[in-house]
Amino acid sequence: MSVAVFGAGCFWCVEAIFLHLNGVYKVVSGYTGGHTKNPTYKDICAGDTGHVEVCKITFNPKIIPFKTLLKTFWENHDPTTLNKQGADIGTQYRSAIFYTTDKQKELAINYKDRLENNNAFKSAIVTEIKQLEKFYIAEDYHQNYYNDNPNQPYCMFVIKPKLEKFFENNEKYTK
Repeated sequence: MSVAVFGAGCFWCVEAIFLHLNGVYKVVSGYTGGHTKNPTYKDICAGDTGHVEVCKITFNPKIIPFKTLLKTFWENHDPTTLNKQGADIGTQYRSAIFYTTDKQKELAINYKDRLENNNAFKSAIVTEIKQLEKFYIAEDYHQNYYNDNPNQPYCMFVIKPKLEKFFENNEKYTK
């Protein structure tokens, strides 16, 4: 098994998408990239911890390669908006890849460079690519959030449309 860590806005959205990929065995919401030790959701929302809401994805690279996870990452958020995804605003929502191996770093940088060279987005990509240092697991109520709260307004109006779009474009990769 391998681990990938992505920040692409609200971790509830990221988790909901990656849980549906063949070869992904576990998705854990959490925080990384900042300076505060053992942050809480309340700390993160205050905006001064430096942490990003992320998902730690455990996957089998023989079933789903890291490149496919990168494709999913890039296609399911806007990597050109600094500290913002949709209506979610703050440094905790920034776009970031936290690599766990040198090969992941290389693949992430090459993918980003290819997107930039092909003008895949109208604006410059602001996604950070950094080594994962410390991952802090988010509170229990954040785990499996969409599946546990599908009728919550945020889930209905933000996550559900993202999932529908994802399924339309990624049928061959989903469970």
